[in-house]
Amino acid sequence: MKQQHFFSFSLLSFFFFLHSTTTLAQPVAAPASPIVPSPPAPVPPALVPAPPAFAPAPAGPTNVTKVLEKARGFSLFIRLLKSTSAIDQITHQLNDTNNGMTIFAPSDNAFTSLSSGTLNGLNDQQKAALIQFHVIPSYIPITQFQTVSNPLRTNAGDNSRYKYPLNVISYSTSSVNISTGITNSSVTGTVYTDGQLAIYQVDKVLLPYDLFGVKPPAPAPAPSKPNKKSKAGDSDDDSTSTPDDAKVDTSAAVSTVSAVAMQNVVVFIVATASVMFCL
Repeated sequence: MKQQHFFSFSLLSFFFFLHSTTTLAQPVAAPASPIVPSPPAPVPPALVPAPPAFAPAPAGPTNVTKVLEKARGFSLFIRLLKSTSAIDQITHQLNDTNNGMTIFAPSDNAFTSLSSGTLNGLNDQQKAALIQFHVIPSYIPITQFQTVSNPLRTNAGDNSRYKYPLNVISYSTSSVNISTGITNSSVTGTVYTDGQLAIYQVDKVLLPYDLFGVKPPAPAPAPSKPNKKSKAGDSDDDSTSTPDDAKVDTSAAVSTVSAVAMQNVVVFIVATASVMFCL
């Protein structure tokens, strides 16, 4: 029994010795680094209310020249729009009215098919009238040409027979014909439409009658009425007046008659005196 206790004590002592040796053999731990305090968290800035959002400015009128440039094939029409200042009037109308606008745009081929010198024979005012003749101051969708009232009024003004008449005949959306009295043209396509502006391509330049038509003969002047006589026996007709030469001849005749009468009177007096003397 004693031996068992001694053996247990010896084994416990051995484990204690082994643990002590291991502990002493470990290196000394380095001193811990000083703890540096972290900087305080930044305070978030006070929230500034955002400025009120403004509604976007309304878009301006459609730029007609840019639409035509993008479509291509209308360089001559664009040049005339700018040189005659018609584009300024178009922009003004689109910006200031709610009626919209319809433009018949001749292609470059339409201009080149004109007779030589057709445009060169026009002055600046006539060229402006020619371009304005292609502009209708109201928006007309392609489907409404069947119901429009002819003649249509254009920016050129007077739409009477011998001025600037423009008649549209539409059988369907794919068949729209235009007549000016000089030109018969057709709408060959829609270049642009947005509910306010419509631009249609035409295959001929629309020539107005006032610039290219044969003017009707002027009516004969009405016969002049004779002037009323101011007095009885008087007349204002120059044909009844006495010329100066006739007046001279008449005066001479009167003088001759007066001389003869005077001679007769003298002869009568002498004769009478002779008779009395004889008695």
